[in-house]
Amino acid sequence: MMLRGVAHGAKETFTLLLTRYLSSNTGLKFSSAWPDVANRTFLIHSNYTTDTKSREENKKTLENLYSLSVDITKIRRLKEWVLLQDVAYVKEIAGILQEMGADESTVASIIERCPEAILHTPAEINSQRALWQLVCQNEKQLIKLIEQFPESFFTTEYQQNQKANILFFQELGLKNNIITRFLTSAPNIFYNPVKKNKNMIETLQRNYLNLGGSEANMKIWILKLLSQNPFILLNTSTAIQENLEFLQKNYFTDQEVLQLLSKLKGFIFQLNSITMQKSMLFSKNIFKCSDQELKQLVLKCPALLYYSVTVLEERLEGLLKEGISIAQIRETPMVLELTTQIVQYRIKKLSALGYDIKSGNLESLNGTKKDFEVTYGKIQSKKERPIFNPVAPIHIED
Repeated sequence: MMLRGVAHGAKETFTLLLTRYLSSNTGLKFSSAWPDVANRTFLIHSNYTTDTKSREENKKTLENLYSLSVDITKIRRLKEWVLLQDVAYVKEIAGILQEMGADESTVASIIERCPEAILHTPAEINSQRALWQLVCQNEKQLIKLIEQFPESFFTTEYQQNQKANILFFQELGLKNNIITRFLTSAPNIFYNPVKKNKNMIETLQRNYLNLGGSEANMKIWILKLLSQNPFILLNTSTAIQENLEFLQKNYFTDQEVLQLLSKLKGFIFQLNSITMQKSMLFSKNIFKCSDQELKQLVLKCPALLYYSVTVLEERLEGLLKEGISIAQIRETPMVLELTTQIVQYRIKKLSALGYDIKSGNLESLNGTKKDFEVTYGKIQSKKERPIFNPVAPIHIED
């Protein structure tokens, strides 16, 4: 998946980007609040669990779960400690879900995937229900979201922060459908005190203006940045400042820094300046270029900035094994945004059409899956199209 353009849905964009960055870059850093958020399931568990070996499963809980056709073996495998608790609200939680329109199989599925739901009191869940209704069109949409993301809904420890942040995002101008996406796919940002999120937005706005952005475009820029990457709110003001200073020290102009911020959708603030420096030095040595030439390559292909040396080495090696030269890669560095597996698959498909990637440019490999399919289709059509002879006689039947 390339970072150029925003033609695809914002949900797919930031979800795919987050997955890619977390799996490939060891230089990412989040705010100190991140470990607390990541461990919330453990904390909930530790509040209830004692010695699982010496305790027996709650018979009443089991009976109520069986009556709802819940697969108990799934719960035992996933979170057995839930079955050991003295108090559970199986029927009450099921009743609330049914009130919202969930049928029996949906209720069972939700409890199987998020067993701790039955440990929340009806009052807590009704409060959460009212909270999410602030941004949901109706209860039909709400129950669908709960079915898809039960853990996000049943995390009720931060309700005051959640409500304050929902109202803040609405005031900021984010549409409710974007906020619901945040609640399900990036719930951690709602656990922050609203003051922290406000401070982060103000920091972004201030830096945007300092880099030469206009007051008129600032709101649109902020909303677009948040829509593409809400996880930016998990950072600190210090991290933002450090990374902007790093780019400026490496001869990027204010306008070019803004350009990178837009291309990277704010993920630049989750990078580490030391890792970025190593990646840039690696690219400079590989492509044997000057500082100015390296800067142009980074602007053309931000992958040279945000991927670690390990990832860049692996991808370069994969390209070289396919017979592609360093000169070709330097001409079309965006190919480094693709995994080795994707490159190999695309080269194989093009080779089947007789297209020699070694002697041509690499543009045909680039782009999203959809982009490549369009390119492949054009090459295929061109190959199958009969050659037109302008002097050949035209036979017209009477």
